[in-house]
Amino acid sequence: MPDRFHILIAEDEVLAAMALEDFLSFKGFRVTVAANGAEALERFASERIHALVTDLRMPRMDGETLIREIRERDTTLPVVVMTGYLTEDSDLKQERWKPLEIFSKPVNPRTICTTLHRMLGIPLEA
Repeated sequence: MPDRFHILIAEDEVLAAMALEDFLSFKGFRVTVAANGAEALERFASERIHALVTDLRMPRMDGETLIREIRERDTTLPVVVMTGYLTEDSDLKQERWKPLEIFSKPVNPRTICTTLHRMLGIPLEA
């Protein structure tokens, strides 16, 4: 069932992006990787995306700006944030940005996968 779902990963760390892409692809998701927020926004505008997984600190457009831009177009898209730089008073923790989950880096790809299953309503495999 995950093969029906297209995940957009916005991550400028190549190895982290590749590891997550490989894991989610292995679990059956269709995955597109963008190296920064601007590229991710272009992909979002041109492709049917079911969920976004994003870093916060990236060149050309940071993850917080990317999320704000996407929320203007789609208020229900599930968003998973992976970051090492979230402050306790971050605006992203407010209810208006949900559905949104935040994880501190490093994040186990299995955790991201389980979260995507939950957010997208996909049953987990036994």
